[in-house]
Amino acid sequence: MKKLTTLFFLFITHVLFGQRVEGIVIDQEMNAPLWGASVRVQGSQRGVLTDSKGQFSLSGINNATKLTISFVGYQAQEVSVSNAARILLQRSSYLQDEVIVKATRADENSAMAYSNVSAQDLKKNNLGQDMPMLLNFTPSVVTTSDAGAGVGYTGIRIRGSDATRVNVTINGIPVNDSESQGTYWVNMPDFASSVNSVQIQRGVGTSTNGAGAFGGSVNMQTNTFEEKAYADINASGGSFGTLKTTLKVGTGLMNGKFTVDGRLSRIVSDGYIDRASSNLQSAYLSAAYFAKNSFIRINYFTGREKTFQSWYGTPESRVTGSVADMQAYIDRNYLSTAEANNLLTSGRTYNYYTYANQTDNYSQDHLQLLTNHRLSPNWDLDWNFHYTYGRGYYEEFKPSADLSAYGIADKPSVDVVRQKWLDNDFYGSTFALKYEGLQRLKLTFGGAWNRYVGRHYGLLIQPLAYAGHEWYRSRSQKTDLNLYAKANWAIATSWNAYLDLQYRTVGHKMAGIADKMQDISQIWSYQFVNPKIGITHQISSNAKVYASYALGSKEPSRQDFVDNPGTTPRAEFLRDLEVGYQAGRAKVSYQLNAYFMNYTDQLVLTGAVNSVGEAIRTNAPSSYRLGLEASVNVQLAANLTWQANATISRNRIQDFTEKLVEYADYSIVSIKHGETDIAYSPSVIGGSTLTYTQGKLEASLLSKYVGQQYLDNTSNAARALPAYFTQDVRLGYGLTKKIRATMLLNNVLNAMYSSNGYTFSYLYDGALTTENFHYPQAGFNFLLGLSIRL
Repeated sequence: MKKLTTLFFLFITHVLFGQRVEGIVIDQEMNAPLWGASVRVQGSQRGVLTDSKGQFSLSGINNATKLTISFVGYQAQEVSVSNAARILLQRSSYLQDEVIVKATRADENSAMAYSNVSAQDLKKNNLGQDMPMLLNFTPSVVTTSDAGAGVGYTGIRIRGSDATRVNVTINGIPVNDSESQGTYWVNMPDFASSVNSVQIQRGVGTSTNGAGAFGGSVNMQTNTFEEKAYADINASGGSFGTLKTTLKVGTGLMNGKFTVDGRLSRIVSDGYIDRASSNLQSAYLSAAYFAKNSFIRINYFTGREKTFQSWYGTPESRVTGSVADMQAYIDRNYLSTAEANNLLTSGRTYNYYTYANQTDNYSQDHLQLLTNHRLSPNWDLDWNFHYTYGRGYYEEFKPSADLSAYGIADKPSVDVVRQKWLDNDFYGSTFALKYEGLQRLKLTFGGAWNRYVGRHYGLLIQPLAYAGHEWYRSRSQKTDLNLYAKANWAIATSWNAYLDLQYRTVGHKMAGIADKMQDISQIWSYQFVNPKIGITHQISSNAKVYASYALGSKEPSRQDFVDNPGTTPRAEFLRDLEVGYQAGRAKVSYQLNAYFMNYTDQLVLTGAVNSVGEAIRTNAPSSYRLGLEASVNVQLAANLTWQANATISRNRIQDFTEKLVEYADYSIVSIKHGETDIAYSPSVIGGSTLTYTQGKLEASLLSKYVGQQYLDNTSNAARALPAYFTQDVRLGYGLTKKIRATMLLNNVLNAMYSSNGYTFSYLYDGALTTENFHYPQAGFNFLLGLSIRL
């Protein structure tokens, strides 16, 4: 009876839950196990990595199940459950471009929070908007657009950290501007069309190249190997005169060794904000040589942009439409009649600038030499070189300017047109040496040496009597050296430890006169040691937990030194603790990640100004971000999937002191606020994508919620952007196998919201005045696209 009961139980278990599959993945050439190979269950959310012995196990599998096994540098395989006991993977005949970014990317054993975005995901939304807008629905992300429609100057924040704290790389090569430390996506129009994958790391992340990741990182990989010749034509257009045209071509593999790929793009848009037009052009050319154990790739890409400035923002009274408040703004700021009429009649699309050539004009050329060499079955080396040349200016109209501010003495105030120029070079080398010979240990040793030289100068265009007059010139040189060592160590069958140690030294030399006629000559340097440690435990074939602790550090920007003459702003430091849980089952996968980011000397705006009236950042001794991130991917029905994420956080400066200028006597008044919220850090962020597929049709509802954002660090509700909720509809239809049409309906509920802004306050005879400015985003708008593959 007992035996019958046992057999009955096993039968019921098999029927209800399926069988358990165990197997091993082997390098066919070396007859050695592959640690970290991906084993995915087709048609399911489930998957595991092989352990240090190349072994894997999956439960709840039936005999009809198919598995997909893949590993970077190897040909992927599909196998049935009955053939899964021993799986042989062959090395790819052609080294894949993924190996170039492997050293700086996180994987499932890195014990940190990250999201991967594929080229296919990018393509669904890529109808002309910039890269930040295409990443809008990833966890903990807030995006914004100066022109209000996602074209031109756009920005991205990760966990509330702005662009200067988000490290961006292309093929492991740093992109962030060396001086401001931000990334200007407008200089790389339609770059998404040349991107094969993006990884977004949240928090300190892995050691990478460039300015230290201090809130997140965006790691882009460009090429993917295409064996056959192709041509892609993509065209889209829609609201606000937006038009994008893209041509991509590739030779496929020639003579078994060469490929050449190219792209030409043009994007134009009038912008949602008045006169916030963009004229963007870009090109991409890549040539690769493939040998048995190495490859060499040369990438050249360039961007040209001309955008009408919409940087000033919109006064809050214009956004709310209060005529009385607008009139008060006009009176206290002494606006001219023309300026007042512009404010009162423009609506939400108001743009302060009316001068016809109030434009930003910039060009940037990038050259990359990427190489990978398989030195032996266990060793491979990436060794890369790069050079970027940028140049351009923005032109401004300044009414009734005092010419003495331009070094022209004893001249009356006149209208001035001026240009501020930047001419720069950025060059260097990156490398990564990787070893994967031991069953229980993987090692990577890498780093980079980079140098930036920037030349700043200003020219008068009007009055004509002084056309060509140069009123300032300065030069900056910044050298950045970093070395890192990383190790993945299999402590036991289901336990993995991650170790990462980075040394970074930065030196910056500035000489000359800045635009306010102040001498900024100075030399400074910093040295940082950034350790990271993590551990991952595979609880079962369906679930794992992880924890990591990392230290990050970051030097001040050039502007911090320009704005603080005679003083040395301190570097910022971050201690980042991450704890997470991941699970995947047949129809659902999900992740929970908790983080505590504890800052020392974070640079923040306090309201203080320097001797020439510029707002300056100062070090806040202690601040933190505490949050919980959740994401889920659910197969609701055969044709219906739902991807969603949410972040709930508490972001605080522990003892904030606001500094205001009393213009009656130009004294500084300090106001202690105690513990306050960090600016631009909403406590709730959510994203959702609900997708229905039926035959050739794919329809998605995309929703985004961003909670209230304070514009400064005082936690003053009168200086805040309201929460907003937007919904987009995306429709894709395959007319044929090679022709696809896409419609993107943005903000279908016509929400009137602002995603970014700024504020400043001052005193006069003890009376407080606060000026809030918003960057309004477009209401309902649309884009239509057509892609053709030849």
